[in-house]
Amino acid sequence: MRNDAELWQARVDLATICRWAYRKGFQSGVGNHFSLMVPGTDDEFLVTPEGLYWSEVTASNLVHCTFDRKIVEGEHGVDDTAYFLHAPVHKAIPAAKCVLHTHMPKTTALCMIKGAKLALSHQSALGYVGRTAYDENYGGLALSWEEGTRVASLMGPQDHTILLRNHGPLVVGDTAAEAWVRLEFLEELCGWQLDAMKTGWELQEVRPEVHADVLARVDKGNAAYARLQLAAMKRVLDREEPDYKN
Repeated sequence: MRNDAELWQARVDLATICRWAYRKGFQSGVGNHFSLMVPGTDDEFLVTPEGLYWSEVTASNLVHCTFDRKIVEGEHGVDDTAYFLHAPVHKAIPAAKCVLHTHMPKTTALCMIKGAKLALSHQSALGYVGRTAYDENYGGLALSWEEGTRVASLMGPQDHTILLRNHGPLVVGDTAAEAWVRLEFLEELCGWQLDAMKTGWELQEVRPEVHADVLARVDKGNAAYARLQLAAMKRVLDREEPDYKN
């Protein structure tokens, strides 16, 4: 059963990361989209409104809709690709409470390079070991339920990230905070990797025997770290963009 206080908190959380993503330069026009499951439901989610920049998103103007595309609450529509990419992922992957899809510049650039994968050359990359899938078969715009289901099917039970070749990244999390931290670290990581590749020097990979220990520590600490970061983001927005909570 839906809890109104929890629903409002979910709205505030999603609005927070929308505003922060805009600040970070992750948005490409008004076409990218974030979504978050409505607490206490298994077929309803909040999604960014069609046609708005993330800088315009507020807690109240997020669209509340169902897996069969009925709008429960909201004055705006839902972009076709937002619905057909996000709803199937939410439905197919119960752990994907939050789904973030962007065309953020550094990660999208890596998605454009044939066969490119995350290089295990920085400690941040180790949080993606065994947690990242790759879609090597771009099939066009996500304009059908089948396309979203295909993307979801490529993600294994432990994957939280998928790099869509010729397209861009999609990241999921159990909370908006966890998904955001993964998305932000991913963009930072891809930026470092591309800069290092420009030197023409060979990348120094982290020794394989270190991978498991670092990954375990990242998995264990991610939720707590994410909560702290989301709280910090809200404090800044409370001072500088308080309308996000409207």
